[in-house]
Amino acid sequence: MVTASAGALASDEDRAARGERRMKVVVVGAGIVGLATAARLAARGDEVVVVEKEDDVARHQTGRNSGVIHSGLYYRPGSLKARLGRAGAESMSLFAREHGVAVETCGKLVVAVDEGERARLDVLAERAVANGVPARRVSTAEAREHEPEVSCVAALRVESTGIVDYRGVCGVLADQVRAAGGRLRTGTRVMGVTHDTTGLRVQVTGRDGDEMVRADAMVACAGLYADRLARTCGVRVDARIVPFRGEYFELTPDAAERVHGLIYPVPDPRFPFLGVHLTRMVHGGVHAGPNAVLALAREGYTWRDVSLRDLRDELSWPGLWRLGARNLVPGAREVARSASRRLFAASLARLVPGIGPEDLVPAPAGVRAQALARDGSLVDDFLIARGPRQVHVINAPSPAATASLEIARHLVDELDRGLVRGA
Repeated sequence: MVTASAGALASDEDRAARGERRMKVVVVGAGIVGLATAARLAARGDEVVVVEKEDDVARHQTGRNSGVIHSGLYYRPGSLKARLGRAGAESMSLFAREHGVAVETCGKLVVAVDEGERARLDVLAERAVANGVPARRVSTAEAREHEPEVSCVAALRVESTGIVDYRGVCGVLADQVRAAGGRLRTGTRVMGVTHDTTGLRVQVTGRDGDEMVRADAMVACAGLYADRLARTCGVRVDARIVPFRGEYFELTPDAAERVHGLIYPVPDPRFPFLGVHLTRMVHGGVHAGPNAVLALAREGYTWRDVSLRDLRDELSWPGLWRLGARNLVPGAREVARSASRRLFAASLARLVPGIGPEDLVPAPAGVRAQALARDGSLVDDFLIARGPRQVHVINAPSPAATASLEIARHLVDELDRGLVRGA
């Protein structure tokens, strides 16, 4: 962390003492976390500029997920994911209802399909209690009251899980930013940042060429490029974003009738991924997936998408080799499932017997921006880095969409504390 001069600190403190909260803030990234943060800053009177490299909002992780409002069930008690995810399940549902965005609190089943998984289900039930998540153990018969065709020896019923149109949420947030006087600059990239006692100079490039934007502060929610942007801005991050592609199918209409809500397997504790599951979508149809395979580009939505720069980033990071050495068999299993629709369908048939390859229709894939530590461990919590007048969201995979309104609150608080400290 870099400490600013006494002059900068006094300026911020004088402004706070006079009750003047208006700052100029650049928010990088128009995914749901960036837009929620921008809307929160704009609503309190700050001058906000959102910089997004794509031509529209929610083009990557936000717009390519399964649309689930997670309950906060899975995450380490006391972690940011647990606290903000639990609160986010409530605030996201309320926000969607207040603004006419499609949403439904449908609940879900997490199922143990054999006796070997029952102990893991017990651990998950204990975690639900620790995180304050309304969940209860149910028998096979009770599970089939919710999902008549499900296969399980026991299950956990989580009532607060929901489904929502996250693209619709982003549309509302973008409108709120504009209504409060903020600007969304799409097709624009941040190339670097410098700072002095008066604030930041943010170098951007876009349709109109290069430009220097003066700002008091910056919040970066750059998703797949979060670590790279942080380094460009002089912020040290001892983790690397490694992209994992999640491939989806949709069930055919006949097969979709066999799924009433959300059916999840008991997750493998070695991974932050939840396993291939079945999700009824808020606008109809049933999503099947995702798996988790290493992508060959940060925007590697198919095996054909390859970036030599991104591959160099991945392969030069010692954490990737350590992760791979510890997980050769699970990794090979994921690659095989990616290559074989039959194997993908077999994973689903463990949850709902009878689903076959003929029931699967390809759907757009997503890429998870997962931070990987040098020792090969997957960063299992939201990770935020700080620089002079900057806050960078480095790791914000699921449940970041669920928790986005709460993450925004947290980021704004972090920004304010940093400005008061002069950091």
